[in-house]
Amino acid sequence: MSQVNVAIHSSQFPDAVRRDLVESLRARAVNHKFHYDSVKQTQKWLALHQIHSPSRNDEDCAAIYDAGFEVAAAGIEAKRVHLIGLGCGGGQKDTRLLRLLNNRGVDIFYTPCDVSTAMVLTARQTALSVCADENCFPFVCDLAGADDLSRAFEQRNTQHATRLLTFFGMIPNFEPEMILTKLASSVRAEDWLLFSANLAPGGDYEAGVKKVLPQYDNALTRDWLMTFLLDLGVQEDDGELRFDIEDVAELKRIVARFRFEKARAVALESERFEFRNGEFIRLFFSYRYTAELVRERLERHGLAVLGQWITKSEEEGVFLCRRRI
Repeated sequence: MSQVNVAIHSSQFPDAVRRDLVESLRARAVNHKFHYDSVKQTQKWLALHQIHSPSRNDEDCAAIYDAGFEVAAAGIEAKRVHLIGLGCGGGQKDTRLLRLLNNRGVDIFYTPCDVSTAMVLTARQTALSVCADENCFPFVCDLAGADDLSRAFEQRNTQHATRLLTFFGMIPNFEPEMILTKLASSVRAEDWLLFSANLAPGGDYEAGVKKVLPQYDNALTRDWLMTFLLDLGVQEDDGELRFDIEDVAELKRIVARFRFEKARAVALESERFEFRNGEFIRLFFSYRYTAELVRERLERHGLAVLGQWITKSEEEGVFLCRRRI
């Protein structure tokens, strides 16, 4: 087709995007959505995901997703299923799940949802190998900024379809309380949720986080994260990008901060932001959980874990959930 209809939530309208960008620069803490803002950034993310994501280079990781998909598909007795990919990325995992449902004779509908238009279109294109174009509803949305997600997913021709939400690899890049509250409010009593998280392996939580640090502190990730600053006019030699591990309440997260070693002014229309020598701006963070911490957090927000699948490396977990009655 020469054109595609893409729905855009008000959380990604220009005024909302500009407000969030200004707040990011004022707070010296970048909203993660700005790392997926352009086609260039999306392509860089897809490239590093291909190289460093366990789901792409660990056969056991792919196997746990397939095991979760099989149990979810077997548990859903409906003949119409609306798959909603929250943070769909390139759509590869969602498409595997759609193909499984389709092979079982289920009428499938798909809403790829992401903050990036380029990512949503990529996921749509991937899913078209199994899902009819008229049953695919690309949706651009900032999950952190939307308070009406469940209503936003109502499509006229998906009535009487069981909802299956996927939330793959998204939890590390949000503050847990905020995103889990939103996620739980989007899962109705009759819905299903497949949830995955990057985990810290081993029995020693801190040692486990240190072990996975190279998945973040590498050339491809640095190039991807620095694109945001470079596009604003910051120069490579203005400072240094540093990765650290920090404690936040009972959790640990990997953090990337750029330390300015030269003064630099950034202009955004009429706004001007001055970065002094020695000042930091946080570009990225990623919480690392254990399987126990994931289950505890989900249960705390009213989501019952019906099954879990953990890789042998203990670096990735998939969880099948429903709303606790």
